[in-house]
Amino acid sequence: MISFKQLPVEAKAAVAAGVVFFSMMLSRSYLAEKLDFRTRRWLQRLQMALFANTLMFVGSLHVWRSTVTTFTRSSAASSFCFMLWKIAVFMFLALAHSSFFTLLFLVAEEPYFFSLAAYTCLGAYIILIFFLFTLGSVEQAYKFLAGRGAKAGTGNKNRTALKPVLAVVLTVVLTVVGLLNASQPPTVNSVEIPVHKLPSTMNNLKVVLLSDIHLGPTVGKTKLAMIVRMVKALKPDITVIVGDLTDAEAKIIRPAVEPLGELDSPLGTYFVTGNHEYYTSDVSNWFELLKSFNIQPLHNENVKIVSPKSTSDWFCLAGVDDIEADVLHYSGHGMDLKKALRGCSNEHAIVLLAHQPVAAKWALQERPDINLILSGHTHGGQIFPLNAGAYLLNPFFVGLYKVGQNTFVYVSPGTMYFGIPMRLGSRAEITEIILRSP
Repeated sequence: MISFKQLPVEAKAAVAAGVVFFSMMLSRSYLAEKLDFRTRRWLQRLQMALFANTLMFVGSLHVWRSTVTTFTRSSAASSFCFMLWKIAVFMFLALAHSSFFTLLFLVAEEPYFFSLAAYTCLGAYIILIFFLFTLGSVEQAYKFLAGRGAKAGTGNKNRTALKPVLAVVLTVVLTVVGLLNASQPPTVNSVEIPVHKLPSTMNNLKVVLLSDIHLGPTVGKTKLAMIVRMVKALKPDITVIVGDLTDAEAKIIRPAVEPLGELDSPLGTYFVTGNHEYYTSDVSNWFELLKSFNIQPLHNENVKIVSPKSTSDWFCLAGVDDIEADVLHYSGHGMDLKKALRGCSNEHAIVLLAHQPVAAKWALQERPDINLILSGHTHGGQIFPLNAGAYLLNPFFVGLYKVGQNTFVYVSPGTMYFGIPMRLGSRAEITEIILRSP
């Protein structure tokens, strides 16, 4: 039987990732109620960082072998430039690996340069891995189809050297494009949605939808202040934030949140949790902080939005906790649609805030009389090649969907980004939703 020492490095990394993952499940299932708040929060974040890094280690070995080891037998291997290249690749990988630890140590009112650099390298790392794998697969397919799998010659060596060079060039180009795209202000997308049973006195009611701002290592006060200015310029009747506002504890990042106090929608500003709020293990403090800015969390509850023109006309605005609260066994939290819609009958229009499209699907299966669901979470994939995964994993990906006869689901692509300050194949968005009565 093969011992652990005899396993290849990749297999050892996979075993380590499995051990960390098992410890994550163990702590979430059995230790959640036994550990104090601070210990639980740090343990969860440390486990997540270690799990991500052990998985990344396999990819990093492949990157190193493809971009460095491949050239060690070439005539340039002893040159000073090659030494600089090895240092650059090592620093690139080290920064990419360190990105997950910035949540533990480098969160403040404005992003640190180190955090921005680390998450940029993480984004480039994902793109580079994709191209190395894709080009490697194409190379193997070519050898197989050409019947040259067993031959080794100058042509093969040239193709082997060309693969990492092409992958690096494509990665650099797309990284720059992604950085430039994400640095632009979010686009304002205006969408008209007919809402069944919406009172005629509430026709043209304007709702501004925000999602996935992710205040934390790479998004700070300046970005949030810009978003708030753009929202105020739209003069919405209602503003809603459908989760993933933050990746940090309320106390640490409070100064960055202050611009939210300037939101002054006449019919209110409302918030529901996303999965990342539960990753902070600080939801109660976030609720209190948001309330101090006159933002009302909808914690499996609803409010009546009354027409400014007639007090007898109203619709039900409800919000549910993110489904991740159940996975994390977060005490007192979890999606509870029955509680959230208590008092919301099908005689009035129902609008539901639910962070994840999966939650939107579940809600419609239980209550098909919901007229409109506003979600986020997917980021539109945020960066290539993650777009395909986000599309396949979510029942609604991005934009407006009609479900049945009288129901619509709108999924925001996100107002900022998570961690990686890049967008490829997606665009940050502030959504201006115009509600139309039938």
